[in-house]
Amino acid sequence: MVAYQISVFAENKPGRLAKVTSILAREKINIRAISISSSDDFGVINVMADEPKRALEVLEQEGLTVGLREVVAVLIEDKPGGLDKLIQLLYKEKINIENAYGFVLESWKRAVFVVDVDQMEKTQQILREYGFETLDPEALQAAEPFHYMKY
Repeated sequence: MVAYQISVFAENKPGRLAKVTSILAREKINIRAISISSSDDFGVINVMADEPKRALEVLEQEGLTVGLREVVAVLIEDKPGGLDKLIQLLYKEKINIENAYGFVLESWKRAVFVVDVDQMEKTQQILREYGFETLDPEALQAAEPFHYMKY
């Protein structure tokens, strides 16, 4: 299964992220995960949203430079070595991870690691063979992150 990541290319200056989040909020599109990376004057805001194709459309309509990529959202164990098991498998199979980020669903139980890879079909096949579960946009939308402890 594939998921979709929206990449917004923007100048590295105040207000760029605020513009993206305000557009998505106005359109009632929920951000499920986000990462930001920058290099000098420009950066990339990567977003996983509950309605990725609609998010792409509304961001483009607002004049932003946006792309939509297929990524793999892999369910992993949230414990020491949980991520390493996945990474070592991809390394062994000579799959290059071009972009990645993760988030916890249930503390000490489940996490999601989102990977943009150079060999999408091979990656999906290998993950199935080794019993890794992947999440599509609907599963990501329904995912309930862990509950915070009450203090």
